[in-house]
Amino acid sequence: MPEWLKKTLPPLVFGLLIIFGWELLTYVTNADPRIYPAPSEVLAALLKHPASMFRNAKITALEMVLGFVLGAVIGIALGILLAYSKVVRSAVYPWLIVSQTVPIPAIAAVLVIWFGFSIVPKVLVVVLIAFFPVAVSTVDGLKAVDPEMVQLMRTFGASRARIFREVRIPVALPHIFTGAKVAAAFSVLGAVFGEWVGAKGGLGYLLLLKNRAVNTDEVFAIILALSVLGVGFFGIIVLIERLTIPWYHKARQLEGAQ
Repeated sequence: MPEWLKKTLPPLVFGLLIIFGWELLTYVTNADPRIYPAPSEVLAALLKHPASMFRNAKITALEMVLGFVLGAVIGIALGILLAYSKVVRSAVYPWLIVSQTVPIPAIAAVLVIWFGFSIVPKVLVVVLIAFFPVAVSTVDGLKAVDPEMVQLMRTFGASRARIFREVRIPVALPHIFTGAKVAAAFSVLGAVFGEWVGAKGGLGYLLLLKNRAVNTDEVFAIILALSVLGVGFFGIIVLIERLTIPWYHKARQLEGAQ
């Protein structure tokens, strides 16, 4: 059996069992579809208005991507600064943690007051969620370098820039991608939080409308669409990781085969 099939088959079978059990339960109990819709009804609701669903999904996806990219850039830059400066790390790192204790909807509300109902507050909310795991992973990755390897490079006369490029970055990249995958998975939450507070479009905005109208089947359909967006974005980051650091995954495969 191919390796990709071994990894894909168990979660696929598990998911199908849950869907089948859900469908069977709603049929046996004769549940009210307005409260407990069956998976078949959720799928029908997803396909009922494809143009509207696709249009709002594009808005949310754009907010996710822009916020993630900006958050990743800020996270990597801040992580490098924290890793190389003890003074900055001792002064900034505690506030970095404090920034993650503030409720995101509260921040989103303030951002909407400042920037209105444009895409800006939604993107900034995603940035606030995305930059933290990337920054922390970057710090951990840069500090995970073997000191003896750094000393060896210095013995051969390597500059700090060369050591950073040829030693620190290769070691840190797996850690950075770990943080990026976490940020990608949570970026959909940031976009939805921003749309809940104030928006004119997007899946989060559409979710609020359908929830108020008690269209439960369409609410589940939107949740499904958001899950697809999140998983798809996570998969893209995984693909970029495999293309960027193939040597790391080959080493892990060899370790697993031993």
